[in-house]
Amino acid sequence: MKVVTFGEIMLRLAPEGYLRFTQAEKFGVVYGGGEANVSVSLANYGLDSAFVTKLPKHEIGQSAVNALRKFGVDTSKIVRGGDRVGIYFNEKGASQRPSKVIYDRAHSAIAEAVPSDFDWDAIFEGVDWFHFTGITPALNKNVAAICLDACKSAKAHGAKISCDLNFRKKLWSREEANKTMSELCKYVDVCISNEEDAHDVFGIDAENTDIAGGKLNHEGYKSVARQLAEKFGFEKVAITLRSSISANDNDWAALLYDGKEYCFSKSYHMHIVDRVGGGDSFGGGLIYACLNGYSTQDAVEFAVAASCLKHSIEGDFNMVSVDEVKALAGGNGTGRIQR
Repeated sequence: MKVVTFGEIMLRLAPEGYLRFTQAEKFGVVYGGGEANVSVSLANYGLDSAFVTKLPKHEIGQSAVNALRKFGVDTSKIVRGGDRVGIYFNEKGASQRPSKVIYDRAHSAIAEAVPSDFDWDAIFEGVDWFHFTGITPALNKNVAAICLDACKSAKAHGAKISCDLNFRKKLWSREEANKTMSELCKYVDVCISNEEDAHDVFGIDAENTDIAGGKLNHEGYKSVARQLAEKFGFEKVAITLRSSISANDNDWAALLYDGKEYCFSKSYHMHIVDRVGGGDSFGGGLIYACLNGYSTQDAVEFAVAASCLKHSIEGDFNMVSVDEVKALAGGNGTGRIQR
């Protein structure tokens, strides 16, 4: 089975441990980005996973390519050109101090890409699934147009399409997101959202839910999933449910709606090592489960377990196997040493 994802991979710079930006004297370097993170998850699960983007020909661009190749991601469809790799700075939160992200991604190679850079008919030959997030079209109108071209081509080639709404207020306004995502979602089969994205992008709310206070109402999220499915004709809608106790401790679960039944996963209490990429690891798990014919309940359990494990791993990428995810989904969550 072949999966293609499209987006931006960035250079991530982070202070050591829990140091604040203003304390840092050196920064650790890894690479990551929404769709790239999904590609790595799927490659780790044994799927034929390709990531599409545009990266400079220089050594930093090549380092980003190498970071993907290390995990078996197909990088042959990456276009080379442009001047810079996007950067984001990540300050890890602790206790009641939240994590913080600062973007330095203006004029990156993918942000300056044009539709003619990508031969989508060739890219989607024999592909079963296409994934993108709301972060990518938020870069600018050109990249949004490229996303639309990709969706049209993927649909023409018979691929299923998934999208994580991933609203980023630092990249665009709610009005811009609504207009662009409303057009793109016409092509989407599986929509992934969270407790805030449905509101920020489409003005759809869960009733009797206090996001900041960490109180989630299951009946309210059934309504959100149903409204999203009815609005766009999605085959499946996943709503990730995060209760934030502090920056270090969250409760984590999800709902998956298939048009007939609403399936809630078990809930995990997580002590977080690195939150970045948590939603992407859920997306990767869900895509894998759907492609392998999992039931709705088993699919949401697999995706949530995959994401739970990611929260224990430094960096953007979820470096776990199918067997590890299945073990946690099946109830082995004690963290006891394995000898």
